[in-house]
Amino acid sequence: MLVLDVSQLRNVTLNDEALMREVVAALVSEVSQQIEGLSRAVQRGDAKACVTVAHNAYGACGNVGAASMAALFGSLERQAADGDLTLCRSSLEELSVELEKLRREADSM
Repeated sequence: MLVLDVSQLRNVTLNDEALMREVVAALVSEVSQQIEGLSRAVQRGDAKACVTVAHNAYGACGNVGAASMAALFGSLERQAADGDLTLCRSSLEELSVELEKLRREADSM
């Protein structure tokens, strides 16, 4: 699965290269904070907070073409809705790996 669907990003930004870089940089920052929030929610055992944060991050990633992260957030949202915080913990590890891939992609733009 694509780390970043550049054609989707181009559609969202109307092919504005500077805006593309800005959007991806903002996404990296936001997703980093969301992952930290999810981690705290998992530690507290707060599945409802996990669902909310994962849902919001899923939408943000999907809108700009961060396909692999969107898929992981979607999966984490379902896991949390099912109350399976153990699976959420392992999804958080995968999200951290994908975040680094997205960060590299952003740096190369």
